[in-house]
Amino acid sequence: MQEEVTVSIQNLHKAFGDKRILRGVSLDIKKGEVMYVIGKSGSGKSVMLKHMTALMYPDQGKLLIDGENIFDLKGKDLVRVRKKIGVLFQYAALFDSLSVFENVAFTLRRFTNMSNEEIKDLVTEKLSLVGLKGVEDNRPSSLSGGMQKRVGLARAIAMQPEIVLYDEPTTGVDPILASAVDDLILTLNRELGVTTFVISHDMKSTFHCAHRVAMLYEGEFIKIDKPEAFENSNDPVLKQFIDGKAEGPISIL
Repeated sequence: MQEEVTVSIQNLHKAFGDKRILRGVSLDIKKGEVMYVIGKSGSGKSVMLKHMTALMYPDQGKLLIDGENIFDLKGKDLVRVRKKIGVLFQYAALFDSLSVFENVAFTLRRFTNMSNEEIKDLVTEKLSLVGLKGVEDNRPSSLSGGMQKRVGLARAIAMQPEIVLYDEPTTGVDPILASAVDDLILTLNRELGVTTFVISHDMKSTFHCAHRVAMLYEGEFIKIDKPEAFENSNDPVLKQFIDGKAEGPISIL
């Protein structure tokens, strides 16, 4: 029995002027899968993620969410598909002028007809799910970076999304907190059944969490496989990136 594909990236091209960022990338992400995309800074990972919510449009190609090309959708249809997707941005991207509660409740107030009591219950549930209690009245600026990431994640899952996108979730945190973030990614994937897409250059996180990994290099996927295939690879590009060495085919400039 063939596994259901939730996200299908098909022949995606994107350039900014003469600089080609994505050169025909294609990737199918299965329902409930934890997919990591790795690559050096500036390789196009964040550009691809922005295409997945139609915050950016390609020069060529399709991106199917449950069989619908998101680039063909407008207005209410685009909003309907975007509701299936939750995003944890690299630096949480919280509203400093709002309390933690109002940050998590933001999309619920904007896109649903839920009562105040229903919103309160759901916000409390999501904050509890990411290990936060008693911070509802705090402003984001009073929280640690790690707690802000958790609030951002609670907001990302508030609309009960089918897909959660993570933009470098362990960047800027210490190893202990990075491990806690990894555990959260796996817990939410397991308990909520969400399809999980993570862009990262954190190899420890990648090997711990990923069901499959895709390596983006010079605008193309050079390998899509299980984590152990990357760990055992003798490809010089993969080995340099995984080992974090300056010398090798990947330019550090």
